[in-house]
Amino acid sequence: MVASAAVQADRTGVIAAIAASAAVLVGSVFRPAASVAVLLTVSVIVLADAPPVLTATSGLCAAAYLVLRHTTAVTSPTVLGAVGFTAVGLAAASLPIQLPWVPLLAPLAVLALYVLVTRPFWAT
Repeated sequence: MVASAAVQADRTGVIAAIAASAAVLVGSVFRPAASVAVLLTVSVIVLADAPPVLTATSGLCAAAYLVLRHTTAVTSPTVLGAVGFTAVGLAAASLPIQLPWVPLLAPLAVLALYVLVTRPFWAT
């Protein structure tokens, strides 16, 4: 996770990568430090201005790291969800589509997804 984020890092990015690596090591003993490690990895991505492929790889590794730190078993829906969202995010970042109105649809899409996900729990 940290290594893929720090491939093209300069001095400040390397310093943040060292801090993130230390947080990963501490996270193996103290579970809340795992979240700090992921946040520090995000700062490495921002400071290094990592390309989309390295960012997607780092994000997938971060998701796997958090799942492994906070659960006892990894299920296939978890893996499929993480890989699927990584693929969709990478495709969205890689395609050079310029649609300035798409962010206006995001709240409606989130609302529609919320309705679809909570639909089985509605009382009839």
